Amino acid sequence: MFDWDDLRTLLAVAETGSTLAAGRRLRVSQTTAARRVAALERALGLALFERRQAGYALTPAGEALVEPARAVAAAAAAVSETAASLSREVSGTVRLTTLEIYAATVLPPILRDLHEAHPGILIELDTAEEQRDLAAGAADIALRTSVAPSGGGLVGRRVAHDPWTLYCSRDYAARHPRPHTREELSAHPFIGGGGPGLWRRYRAWLQRLGLEDSVAMHHDTATGLLASVRAGFGITVLPSFFADHDPDLVRCVDPVGGDETGLWLLTHERVRHTPRVRAVIDFLWERLTRLAREPVPDRPYPWAS
Repeated sequence: MFDWDDLRTLLAVAETGSTLAAGRRLRVSQTTAARRVAALERALGLALFERRQAGYALTPAGEALVEPARAVAAAAAAVSETAASLSREVSGTVRLTTLEIYAATVLPPILRDLHEAHPGILIELDTAEEQRDLAAGAADIALRTSVAPSGGGLVGRRVAHDPWTLYCSRDYAARHPRPHTREELSAHPFIGGGGPGLWRRYRAWLQRLGLEDSVAMHHDTATGLLASVRAGFGITVLPSFFADHDPDLVRCVDPVGGDETGLWLLTHERVRHTPRVRAVIDFLWERLTRLAREPVPDRPYPWAS
């Protein structure tokens, strides 16, 4: 086997007639050019040039290799040009999967700005309740809530700490005293549901506190649940990542201690370097982490006395 740089040197010396001129063309020293010619001759077991006082002259073997070497050079240039074109290409479809609660709250303004930055990318937003298999290609990117996501070939980063806790609307808080004990909480109507993915986490939260019987309304969708809590119907459990920044919501109690749930931005190693996927991941990461760094507003929303 021979080094591609040695083949490039063969062409440069054949076309310029000297290792000095070839070195200048290739931006290497004359010594390096001569060394590469010698290395190629050893690798091939052929004398490619006659060393003359006037310069380097091709031998018959060298002449026979020049055209094939030019074909290799052209192919290498085509590979480089294609790769450069692909690296600049940020168009096509990117499938993003997440829970509906995030798709309905934090993502709309971010995806609007993403479209303005990369109009050639089509985002397919998947809010199906079952977790999509990134390894099987069911989605390109996932925004997931988890303590520690697992799966073969998954790569990603934790956007933020995202514990879940109780929230109500400003109007509801103004009409009711703030609950401090489980008994006081049980007297409030809870809005349940939000889809199987949300309800799974939500229901476990209620069961730990023995509050499952306090659910007074059950929604099949996260948008329905959000509409009810914002209308002042009652209390619900929501991820703090978005709820703490929502001006219409008031936190009822602090998150349960030891809740290490995080919001994760994930993809699969198979597609992580695809330009359009990389562009979307980088954009989402920058905007989501910016939101995570924003201080939670100090809202003077008094509860009823």
